[in-house]
Amino acid sequence: MPDAPKHRPYVPETMEMKEFTARAVIIGLFMTVILGAANAYLGLRAGMTIAATYPAAVIGMALLKLMKGSLLEENIARTVGSIGESVAAGAIFTIPAFVISGAWPVFDFQHAYWQSSILMLVGGTLGILFVTLLRRVMVEDPELPFPESVAASEIHKAGQQGAKAAKILFANMGFGGLIYLLGQFNLFNASKDFVINMGELGKSFVRLGRTLDAPKLSAGAMSTLSAPAISPAYLGVGYIIGPKLAALNFSGGVIAWGLLVPLILYLGGPRFVAEFAPPGTTIPDAGFWQGQASAVWGFVVRPIAVGGMLVGACYTLFRMRKSLGVGMKRAISDLKKSGQVSQATNRTERDLSPKIVFGGLALVLVAMVFLYNFFAQNIVGAIVAAVVMIILGFFFAAVSGNLVGTIGSSNNPISGLTLATLIIAALLMVSIGVKGPSGVAAVLGVAAVVCVSSAVAGEMLQDLKVGHILGGTPRSMQLGDFLGVIVASFSLFFVLMLLHVGNIRAGGIGFGDRQLSAPQAGLMAMLSRGIVGGEMAWPLIVVGILMGLALIMMGVRSPMLFAVGMYLPLETTFAIFVGGVIRWLTDVVRDRQNFNDAQKARVENAGVLTASGFIAGEALMGIVIAVFRFKQWPVPVIFQSPAVISGFIVLTILAVVMILVPIKNAGSPDEPAPPTAIM
Repeated sequence: MPDAPKHRPYVPETMEMKEFTARAVIIGLFMTVILGAANAYLGLRAGMTIAATYPAAVIGMALLKLMKGSLLEENIARTVGSIGESVAAGAIFTIPAFVISGAWPVFDFQHAYWQSSILMLVGGTLGILFVTLLRRVMVEDPELPFPESVAASEIHKAGQQGAKAAKILFANMGFGGLIYLLGQFNLFNASKDFVINMGELGKSFVRLGRTLDAPKLSAGAMSTLSAPAISPAYLGVGYIIGPKLAALNFSGGVIAWGLLVPLILYLGGPRFVAEFAPPGTTIPDAGFWQGQASAVWGFVVRPIAVGGMLVGACYTLFRMRKSLGVGMKRAISDLKKSGQVSQATNRTERDLSPKIVFGGLALVLVAMVFLYNFFAQNIVGAIVAAVVMIILGFFFAAVSGNLVGTIGSSNNPISGLTLATLIIAALLMVSIGVKGPSGVAAVLGVAAVVCVSSAVAGEMLQDLKVGHILGGTPRSMQLGDFLGVIVASFSLFFVLMLLHVGNIRAGGIGFGDRQLSAPQAGLMAMLSRGIVGGEMAWPLIVVGILMGLALIMMGVRSPMLFAVGMYLPLETTFAIFVGGVIRWLTDVVRDRQNFNDAQKARVENAGVLTASGFIAGEALMGIVIAVFRFKQWPVPVIFQSPAVISGFIVLTILAVVMILVPIKNAGSPDEPAPPTAIM
């Protein structure tokens, strides 16, 4: 069998070209902060993040072309710019769990900044060091197709389209941000709850028998339903994930608010009144029932959803068992191979020195022993936690890289890998006698580092493959990612703190509130507190587990997404579903235009850019509003009570924009096909 042809990068290794320049790095660092902040906002509110590689490539190309930058500078800018999203993804799955679990009573600069930042920095550093050890054998593995990396490299090669793509992205960032601000200023009704009667208190009942003299269970209550939130970001998420996944996510919300909450309130209405209504109240007002509906959802339905998420995460890992097994085997063999490869003199094969990599790993291990001892106040527990972190961190970073090489970073099951880490760490902590809030903090510390490490490893390997195709220098990309991780780690805390404290000062409870649901962090908090702290509403968790198993038996594509839909507010999942419907309508209009494949690809790209712009625009303005609330500055109010119809009008405008912009950017039939969007 003939040998495979030798890889030839797009920019030959013999060609001299500007690459690791100050302007490329600065643009990348700017994007890593912006895209990281946007994903932190989106993850806390919607429980999902979006891949940053595509927007980072478009923005970096547009800015560097104005400066007459080179292709390899664009590669560096994209590499550095996209790493913040992976740090944010790892952070929002775990850092809020410290607060939700009660391990950190206060989340402010004085009490949480250094711990949060160091956890993110160590996790990101580990991801980079692990991937550096494995890079050469993984990016050259012919069995790993790296679909998103190939698409990203094609975007760079087709750089002449960068200006048009950037125009679509930036214009919709501005439009999405403006719409969000106008909603916050009460120009239109951005959120609306409706109170509905569930029978009639004092008259409704359920007869527990067939005869007329059978005992009757008194019933009757009121419940609430929400209209879709008028949110450019939620619509954008629904558009990107598509109608099927958006519908699955919404179905979880329908079960929560259309079945469980009304059922519990209807059957328990008289008891709710007897125990929680003000003395002398026989028929409570709508405000009372809204409070009870929120409490039932928050403390009964959400634990059921956590059980479902637990099953969903395990099922995701089970379905990927072959890929995970291959990843584990390759992790060991790749490490052996990497130790046998001498340092290359070829620019395109040059990595960081092994001395730096192994020295960095040793320093990280020592640092984490000190940090975990600070959390657990138990040196044995700290050493165990640090060793678990290093071992699981390496294997899951390798697995994450292999999964990205197979299916892309958008489908990487980071929460499932983190959940496995958390359970292992929690059981080990219990076995050595570390319990209570300090044990919970140590377990979450291990989970946080491994989660960030796995996310960064997957994203970085994807970018290194792009550089391998284009002819970039791996060492330059690794150094750039180090800088990106440092900046993201020490800046993302402020985004989290602004959103958390701003929410509290606006009348919420911070992380875990309706506006900052943080479903994955809620899952981590409840499990760590249940295993280590001894607190868990196990019957509700078991009900959720059985529900998740039933979903699997019914062939549901993603039980995790369904359970997340139960955990999120209905207005959120409803808006995501509307975004999915808009995507379906766009596809219908596109197919009726008799476009060729190239035009369809341009429609898809423009649609993803429009949705990404909506997400980024709202996220940035959402952080601005959080600053106002944090500082307790007054937010302008245009109307005290805008009409409900105003929200519907704005929703229609957003839908029209999301349909027309992609269709109008289909281009002519004779234009060459663009790279396919990689979201």
